This record gives sequence, structure tokens and C-alpha cells, in this order.
Amino acid sequence: MIGTHLGRNFQVTIAGGSYQDGLSAILQGHPPGMLITEQELYGDLLLRKPGADELSSPRVEPDLPIIYTGVNAADTVEGAGNKGMTNGTPLTILIPNLDRHFIHIKQYQDTNRTPRPGHCSYASFKKYGPWDDAIGAGIFSGRYTSTIVAAGYVARRVLEKLGIHVFAYVKEAAGVVCPDVDTKAIYEYNRAYRQMRADLDPFYQEIYVKGRITPDMRFLEKARIFGEIENEIAEIRAKAPVMSKEEILDKYKVNHVINCPDNDAADAMIKKCNAVSNTGDSTGGIVEVIATGVPVGLGEPVFYKLDAELGRMLGIGAVKAVEVGSGYRTKDMTGIESNDQMYSENGEVKFTSNNAGGITGGLSTGQDIVARLTVKPTPTIDKPQKTIDKYTNENKELEAITRRDPTIVARIWPVAEAMTSITLLDHMFSHMGYQEIMKKVSGK
Repeated sequence: MIGTHLGRNFQVTIAGGSYQDGLSAILQGHPPGMLITEQELYGDLLLRKPGADELSSPRVEPDLPIIYTGVNAADTVEGAGNKGMTNGTPLTILIPNLDRHFIHIKQYQDTNRTPRPGHCSYASFKKYGPWDDAIGAGIFSGRYTSTIVAAGYVARRVLEKLGIHVFAYVKEAAGVVCPDVDTKAIYEYNRAYRQMRADLDPFYQEIYVKGRITPDMRFLEKARIFGEIENEIAEIRAKAPVMSKEEILDKYKVNHVINCPDNDAADAMIKKCNAVSNTGDSTGGIVEVIATGVPVGLGEPVFYKLDAELGRMLGIGAVKAVEVGSGYRTKDMTGIESNDQMYSENGEVKFTSNNAGGITGGLSTGQDIVARLTVKPTPTIDKPQKTIDKYTNENKELEAITRRDPTIVARIWPVAEAMTSITLLDHMFSHMGYQEIMKKVSGK
């Protein structure tokens, strides 16, 4: 398998599968001198993990990370203060699968002869044959996106030092559309939503806040505790702080389930998603991701244009389209309507609109980068569907019995944030290096 590597300067390689022992992300190119903790990583991972709310699969994977390589085990000289910091070598992040029980494996075994319509199970079987990792869909499962979120957290940390902020939200779910919201308000809502999820996540509180796992522990010590956690998942979940949706709204000003910066729209999304799920079906939606503070000129023509690179988010499971700026709507515009006209104000270049989504000719314009991801309905549904026996090609009927998400869109937004961050950081290395060399050569 050769498609699990991304990036030229900031590089990410992922591995693992839904019901293998776990998953991993190996990062190269990030700077040394960063203090990266597992608690911080988990603060992002908990945003996309299953089993956290009524719109996600009941599979209870904690998604707890282990930093395995790439940080100093101790101060390199006494009193250096660089213990736990990145040291320039590849950073390896492991995410063990803990909620992996035979009853669920057996459900997949019982249905794996009959591929799920809308899923990759038929095509992957034809590609990899009987050795295809079909338990839980393997690397074609949404589980692998945890590795993207882990890598994206590191990238986002670097970008923030450069004045670039990346954030995303659910723009549409089950046909319910979030009205336009000011970018700054979206950013603040996103931060508050993150805080709410961390404060109310039982694993965040029990494992990290209470110090059950600390950065001082060696890998084998952490692995021993992970073995204990695997048998205590239900007990730990039972310790989750309890707040009503009204209390959450009053304290954090956010919805209790879905990251949508209009709370009325968020409530309507949940209601519609649940109504469809109750019929055994599923729904899709749209995630919007925004990046502010991006300098002018990011991107490399012709084959590495910035918008083309963002189009790689089609690699996120369940994403069927990526548009930048006005995207598909530009087909109905005239040139004067589509063009983002420019003017100068106090010596600063500004634009009258942002239909281009902050990118023209594949280069960033200095405006906010705006991209939207179209997310399809969850393929695994509780309705009879026509399929075939992949070994005999006989016609069959499938009714899903495995664990499923009523919608995936509510879990895709942190993945979009992460992959956008990875892409932007990769280009920032090229951009900043090119600019510095140009200055040295030209003397300007």
C-alpha cells in the first residue's frame, strides 16, 4: 500500500486499521523545541472519536495516544530544560484500539461476504483479494482519520506560532443549513466547543487531569495502564461529568452535541439527523474550514496549487466533494459578480468580497482561506439493501447489524481542520524558504 504518505516538507505517514491492534502517525519536518503532550493531542482526538454523543457510533474507542518517538526522554544536559520536547527526529504517535471485542468482529465476519453498498468493501476485496482487511473496513474505516487529527494537531501548533489559525464547523447537516456567521464568532465558538468537550470527556478527566498517565512515564508503563483501561472503559465512562444541554449552553454558549456556531440551527440539525436515523437510515452534510492569517503567495504552480492541494481532502473518508470559496455557485455568476475587486486603505490591500476563497491562480491572496467539504451519508445503515456474495457473485440482501453513525458530518470537522493544517504547514516551509532565499539573492 503506497498511498498513506502526504507532504514534501512536513511529511505524514499513517498506518493501521479499524480492528488491528491500533493505528499510527509518523511525522517528519516539524521543528525541534516543541513541547507536545499526549493530553494536548487527546484534546483534539476526543473531538472526532466515536461514542461521545447521540450522533456518533456506539463504539467506545477512547482514542488515547502514545508518543513513541521523537521527543527527548530527559534533559540532554543537566538543567537544559528540553525534556519532552521534539528533537528533530520523526515523531511517532500510536493510537491503540481498545474497544475491540469478538462480538463485533463476529458481526463483521457474518456479513463480510456481502459488501455494504456505498462502502469500499467490494472494491477493496477485488484489489487485495481474500487477504483484504475487512474487519471493520480496516484502513477504509473512519478510524484511520484519528491519525490525521493527531498529525494535524502538531501542524496547527506550528501554524499558530506563525499567526495562522485554522478552524472548522458543521455548515450543514441533514439538509439544515447554518446561516452565515462572522468569522471571528466562528473561531470563538470553536474554542468554546473544544473546551466544553474536554471538560466533559471522562477519559480526558480520569486519564490526564487526574494524572493516571503522565509524560514522565516510559512506553511500557503507559502500555500497562492501557491494558487496564481496556477493561475499565464502561467504568470510566460512568464517571463522565453530567451537565444538561441547558447548563452547557448557559456556561459555554455552545450546543451540547454538534459544533455549529448557530445554536438554533444546531438543535434543528440534531433533530433532523435523529429523525432519519430512527428510520434506520443516515444523513450527510457540509463542513466548512477557515484559515486566517495566511500570507500572500502560498502555493506552487502548476501541480501543487494551494487549492488543488486542499482538494486532497477528498482523501478523508466519506468526503465526496471539496470546493474553495464560492465553489459550485460560481457557475451561476457573471464575471463582475465573481471577481473579488481590490482597493487600498491606509496602504493595505483589501477586497470587496472573497468568492475565490482566498486563493487565485493556486496562490493565496492574503484573505481568509475558505473551503467546504461535502460529506455523504453513513454507508452502514439499518435497512435492507441489494448486494452480492463477493466470492460467488450471487445476488444477496444485506441488513446491517454492525455499529454505525447516524451521520458522519459531526465527526469530520476536526479531520478537515487537521488536514488543512498539514497542507498549509507543508507549503509554509516552501514559501518562507523561497522568500528568504529571494531576499538574499536580490538584496531586497
